[in-house]
Amino acid sequence: MAELPFFVYGTLRPGEHNHDLFLRGRTESEEPALMRGLVLYDGPGYPYGVEEPGGLVAGEVVTARPEAYDALLRELDRLEDYAPGDPRNLYERVEREVTRADGTTVRTWVYVAAPTVAARLRTRGKLIESGDWRLR
Repeated sequence: MAELPFFVYGTLRPGEHNHDLFLRGRTESEEPALMRGLVLYDGPGYPYGVEEPGGLVAGEVVTARPEAYDALLRELDRLEDYAPGDPRNLYERVEREVTRADGTTVRTWVYVAAPTVAARLRTRGKLIESGDWRLR
């Protein structure tokens, strides 16, 4: 499995409560970025990214320190209630491309709503129209 950076769009962003709990001191870099093909829904209290053509979400590309990567990946999977192949997942960890502020692109891991959660959000969820959790 590739050691990709993470795209974070909610409570793991700098200044949000899970950033300090999980990321502080464990990253090499954190850069603003945009992900196309994703929209945000209010959890409430945290967002769900739902894959949708035409969507655009603001967040950060977080590159973990190499020595922290494996432990951080396990902890983020647990935080996001993700286990490979588990039908009870709230989120799925998928590989997607994002665009940095300088226009370059990078492949990242991103946690998106699992299919059953995404279907429910599309019919009854509260869309965060700005695509930015901080502006909700």
